[in-house]
Amino acid sequence: MNVQLNPYLRYTASASLIGLIALGLAWELFWAPLRPGGSLLVLKVLPLLLPLRGVLKGNVYTMQWASMLILLYFMEGVVRAYSDPNAMSAMLAGVEIVLSFVFYVCALMYLRPAKKAAQAAKKAAKAREAK
Repeated sequence: MNVQLNPYLRYTASASLIGLIALGLAWELFWAPLRPGGSLLVLKVLPLLLPLRGVLKGNVYTMQWASMLILLYFMEGVVRAYSDPNAMSAMLAGVEIVLSFVFYVCALMYLRPAKKAAQAAKKAAKAREAK
């Protein structure tokens, strides 16, 4: 399966993932932690480190499951944007929403040609099998 995948979508997805990691660290350690001096909520960035290498390389399988993982961060951003009484934290949640949305859209657009090629290959294999 020789498919041309858009490198700009991969770069943008990678940048938004790195931005989300940096945002999570700075948010919970310095800018607006739940407790003064930082909180253990900083550990929320650990799951984002798991797909980082594969996303940077443009691995299709990693992009697929990372796009599902990123939805958790989108949901957290929405909840905290509307429920956090700290204005700074609510603003950072808005940034989290944007970064996770950018990653999700870029990952889906990056994966689209690979999915179409896989479906075509499956269809061709069925056609050969039917002969």
